[in-house]
Amino acid sequence: MASGQAAGGQGEGGLGAARCAVLVGPYTAGKTSLLEALLHHAGATPRKGKVTDGNTVGDASPEARARQMTVETNVASCDYLGDRWTFLDCPGSVELGQEAMSTLMAADVAIVVAEPEPEKAVALTPILKFLDDWQIPHLVFVNKMERANARVREMLAAFQAVSNRPLVLRQVPIREGEEVTGFVDLVSERAWHYEPNKPSSLVEMPEAVKERESEARRELLEALADFDDALLEQLLEDKEPPAEEVYAQLTKDLRDDLIVPLLFGSAEQDHGIRRLFKALRHETPSAGQTAERLGIPPDETLAATVVKTFHLAHTGRVSLLRVWHGTLKEGTTIGGVRPSGLFRLQGGQSEKATAAGPGELIGLGRMEELRTGDLVTSAGRVAEHGLPWPAPLSPVYAVALEPAKREDEVKLTASIAKLIEEDPSLSMEHDPDANELRLWGQGEIHLQIAAERLKSKYNVEVATRAPTPAYRETIRKGTEHHARHKRQTGGHGQFADVKVRIAPTARGEGFRFHNAVVGGAIPKQFIPAVEHGIQDYAKRGPLGFPLVDFEVTLFDGQFHAVDSSDMAFRTAGRLAMSEALPDCDPVLLEPICEVEVYVPSDFTNRVHGLISGRRGQILGFDAREGWPGWDEVKAHLPQAELLDLIVELRSLTQGVGSFAWRHDHLQELHGKLADKVVEQHRAEAAQ
Repeated sequence: MASGQAAGGQGEGGLGAARCAVLVGPYTAGKTSLLEALLHHAGATPRKGKVTDGNTVGDASPEARARQMTVETNVASCDYLGDRWTFLDCPGSVELGQEAMSTLMAADVAIVVAEPEPEKAVALTPILKFLDDWQIPHLVFVNKMERANARVREMLAAFQAVSNRPLVLRQVPIREGEEVTGFVDLVSERAWHYEPNKPSSLVEMPEAVKERESEARRELLEALADFDDALLEQLLEDKEPPAEEVYAQLTKDLRDDLIVPLLFGSAEQDHGIRRLFKALRHETPSAGQTAERLGIPPDETLAATVVKTFHLAHTGRVSLLRVWHGTLKEGTTIGGVRPSGLFRLQGGQSEKATAAGPGELIGLGRMEELRTGDLVTSAGRVAEHGLPWPAPLSPVYAVALEPAKREDEVKLTASIAKLIEEDPSLSMEHDPDANELRLWGQGEIHLQIAAERLKSKYNVEVATRAPTPAYRETIRKGTEHHARHKRQTGGHGQFADVKVRIAPTARGEGFRFHNAVVGGAIPKQFIPAVEHGIQDYAKRGPLGFPLVDFEVTLFDGQFHAVDSSDMAFRTAGRLAMSEALPDCDPVLLEPICEVEVYVPSDFTNRVHGLISGRRGQILGFDAREGWPGWDEVKAHLPQAELLDLIVELRSLTQGVGSFAWRHDHLQELHGKLADKVVEQHRAEAAQ
């Protein structure tokens, strides 16, 4: 436990139940470094780890170490000045956004970590939009201020442009030349000078910053006065409100998610960490207030939410719960089932626990019935509790998976199911036409990490490749054909004779079969066998793809009283199709999808070029509902062009562009591209 005292003019407040702060922000913003600084400042670690050295508390998995990036939520707890804190450090990659969404449901407050570069502010949009939509109290910590080139006013304007809540500047920097050497707190109006790897020292406010400080303080008070009539009245009368009242209003407005305080510092330099901790201690809502915001039933003696599901190497399945009311004790049964144990998580480590009280996060071992989002109460697991929970992100990228060892096929699907349980933005499907097992997710890195986890956690090695688009083929003209299947062997032979009329149908009508046989030329019991033979052939037409949008009329034929059978007529139906279809002008069909692309308005023109360059047809665009400053572009795009669309789209939009899609129709494909598709398909089939 840290022995230092918090600076400032507030009362203690907030003591009691443990509180939870979730660190979110774009990749490279420095969230893991900030977690290290907070833990070290609280005395929970003897020294700060570094991402580049691979010795941080979090990011312990092989996938995280290899990439030097957070790939799953890190859990770490500490005591600071009598308060118990749990920090959850979320991945910053947009491809791993589902982790942050679920984790934020446990937050009393979110710390949005940003870089001091106004041009990168757009990357905060999805995060801030989610926090605003779910009314999660949050503040912004501008990290890496030692590298800042822009002025704070420019940063504030850029961040405000992507936030629906008013941002409230809590500090102004003290600069010596271009270097930020300290800050002035806008409530206490005290100045602090940064000291290398030590607490900041109290100094006299420099003359050069006084005018800017006075202006910024006035803006802070005016922003708070929008939500408090008494404060507004004091400002109109030119009265200086007491610091205690300002602090109280900041606390209330943050708790009610009315404002977004903005602080700055440097995690690597230990600058601003003490000030951030002070804001967290005195202004973060309590666990009880968060439970009220989430609609947790107040009359339960025990209430806890399953925030995340882990599958740990030595512990097995662990459900991470945030306790809202009551105490979870070792031996407690949930829904008649007793957990294998209670575990406290600290980075990549877990240790046994005997109990967890209000506000704490605790892991329950091997509770197979619990699912992320479940509410656990004194009466047991409540599956349909009616509490809101973020929906899984829509899939935008896929790979086809094949186990390196054939005997791992069953193990592969079971292992993927565990990955999906941990991360519901993954999904799995099997395409019977292409005979492919596909893993869907949020991008290339997302699925690479999933494949690596299959090997490292479940010992299932897989090969990945691009999935096969759902090509089909059809015919453009009809014909009549007479086919006879005759084979004489020892005993009964095989005989079937059919005459069929084949014709194309309108797009989307599928396959139709008509029986026009009269006079008993073919007995009724053999008619279905002819249809089955036609359908057998239609699984792979003359171009090698499933045949669609055609009709066949069986109008005549012959049979033999002894040698005819279902099998013979099924073979004859298949033979008629194989002989006749090459004369029906077969043509390749490619799937066309309706796509909705979502981007900031500044990037809309780039999206138009992107779609046109992928053989797409733009249908129109409009403002995206609920997203000020964003557009929604609708288009038709070949499915083959969707395979890596998200990669290029994010590259063009600083990582924030996204899209949704659905199959719309099939369209004829001609020329060299069609020839290439057919040749490649035949080559793969011959292997």
